[in-house]
Amino acid sequence: MEWQQLEYFQMLAKIQHMTKAAEKLSISQPALSRSIARLEDELGVPLFERQGRSIHLNRYGELFEHRVERILNEYQLGLKELQQLVDPNHGEISLGFLHTLGTNIVPDLIRLFRTKHPDIHFSLKQNYTHLQLKHLLSGDLDLCLMAKMDVPKPIHWTELWRDELFAIVPSDHPLSKRSSITIHELANESFILMKPGYALRLQADHLFEQAKFQPHITFEGDEVSTVAGFVIAGLGVSILPDGLEINQKGISKLHITGMNAERIIGMAWSEGRYLSPAAKAFQQFIFDYFDKQQPS
Repeated sequence: MEWQQLEYFQMLAKIQHMTKAAEKLSISQPALSRSIARLEDELGVPLFERQGRSIHLNRYGELFEHRVERILNEYQLGLKELQQLVDPNHGEISLGFLHTLGTNIVPDLIRLFRTKHPDIHFSLKQNYTHLQLKHLLSGDLDLCLMAKMDVPKPIHWTELWRDELFAIVPSDHPLSKRSSITIHELANESFILMKPGYALRLQADHLFEQAKFQPHITFEGDEVSTVAGFVIAGLGVSILPDGLEINQKGISKLHITGMNAERIIGMAWSEGRYLSPAAKAFQQFIFDYFDKQQPS
């Protein structure tokens, strides 16, 4: 069975006149008749009742027409979706990003990008780094904004920017009036940290390892705002980047001296996996955006 036979059948079923249907299809009437005859032979049943020049669907034809209509509609829909995917001004981009980037950075990037590409849509997944990597490997994500870490092949990661990490203490803490401290001055404090696996937790653990002390952890959270809230409540201190998700009232942010207290954020994608023109356009937009942010 050929795809063309289904299109010919659909036209003849709609017009129910062999000559007129052939004219609509820009083929000869005998060619249309032969195509329909071959289709009926392959199906093993007649699809039309023929009485002289009159032709109309029989009960087999009516049943088959419904199926053919669905098949052709699905084909047209699939064709349209593929055309949108390969059109850099249309399509959908699947983007993953860290929880802490969802307050302002990712919304701002998407807003700026869509001023020039209003017909491109985004599928967003907000999660911690390990899960983002799984989604990249499975093909569920096109691009991902995530912290620096060892990534398996074929994932490729490129640095975009760096955020300073601060010691966060309650505003009534003895250290709160200081502008900076060393991390060793927090060795005897109770810590409120992100749960294991989160990028911020990995970076905090790296700082503790450098300082050669094991922190006393009283609470582990899923959200930066929750961690900051527990700090405000006086339940401990933390190490976090600055950001809108942190309630600035009730806390003090202290620079950490004597080490590079920072997190490095970059973009990751799976090398060798197909990226649509829309995804490539957004990828280049991100590179260009952060290149402009670098001091000259």
